[in-house]
Amino acid sequence: MDTKRKTTIFAGILYFIGFFSGLLSIVPAVDAKDYLSQISANTNQVLFGALFQFIMSIAYVGFAITLYPILNKFNERLSLGFLIFRIIAAILNIIGLISLILLLFLSREFLKDAVMASSYFHVIGNLIRTGRDFVNHVIMILTLGVGSLMFYFLLYQKKLIPRWLSVWGLLGTIFTMIASILVMFKFIDIITTIYIIFNLPLIVLEFVLAIWFIVKGFNHNALCCIYNTD
Repeated sequence: MDTKRKTTIFAGILYFIGFFSGLLSIVPAVDAKDYLSQISANTNQVLFGALFQFIMSIAYVGFAITLYPILNKFNERLSLGFLIFRIIAAILNIIGLISLILLLFLSREFLKDAVMASSYFHVIGNLIRTGRDFVNHVIMILTLGVGSLMFYFLLYQKKLIPRWLSVWGLLGTIFTMIASILVMFKFIDIITTIYIIFNLPLIVLEFVLAIWFIVKGFNHNALCCIYNTD
């Protein structure tokens, strides 16, 4: 097994790690109506969510770094753009993680002080929660989307994977970005049926692509063409 094949297998594993970490980073307590009480009551859930959000950030960047040496051979600008936007998305993800921890601290203080609970804590809590949702579901997703469009276009252009997979990735990314724009302008809410429908194509694609990288990897003929010209 050559180095390039090992690289795509490792990239596929990172894709899986990012995929499942994203699912495990969901913290239902944050979206509860009485979230200031629920967050503190579900401390372990919050901490586990924060941990997996951090792991997801590492997987995001690790995936791009792992594939960069190969992708760079085909298109320097697109591969670098993909890497840069992945790094930015990971930083934004960490900001979302920090806001989650802030909500946990706020929730604990909320339960200690019942007098100010009805005003001060709710105002601060709503600001943090709204900011977290905006970072996680709008800015971060749009940033990640721009990088993903570069990635899938490069894969399509150079036929590194079957083109139907690349097209699926492009369309799925566009639908996900549309969902985030609709959330930004308050046409839809987060974690609703329509929001999930918009995101489902990309979710399934990422699972399929992770398997493809592990089982098949990049098109051998495409790799031979570029590496044999070096």
